[in-house]
Amino acid sequence: MFGLTARRYNNLLGYDPFREMEEMERRLFNPAENAYALRTDILEEEGGYKLQADLPGFDKEEIHVDVEGDMLTISAEHKEESEDKRDGYVRRERRFGSFRRSFDVSGIDQDGIAGDYTNGVLTLHLPKKEAEVPAAKRIELS
Repeated sequence: MFGLTARRYNNLLGYDPFREMEEMERRLFNPAENAYALRTDILEEEGGYKLQADLPGFDKEEIHVDVEGDMLTISAEHKEESEDKRDGYVRRERRFGSFRRSFDVSGIDQDGIAGDYTNGVLTLHLPKKEAEVPAAKRIELS
């Protein structure tokens, strides 16, 4: 509701309904634009990557990092213990919910992935796979 803004156009020539539809589609379907998305930065370092994801307000036990096949999935979920916690609040804007985001790690040494969670930021160190150089081979001719 607070994201709604009025747009003013001085003339009808300035109004483009197709641009309005594209902006609406971008806001609705682009997870990076979503206010509730798991914000992530990926930095390339020597020998690998560093992934940093903002997860403020989560306890370490609520965050799960799983690798299945070539997909790394970060998931986090807040759970509310009881309904009694709502009593006494004049206004409550913090919500309970879950986040989930997956990344392709096909070029990553999955056994070397390490991570930590400090001050609301999950940091994963993703080492690159060593390039396999095919062995030289001589073909005998017949």
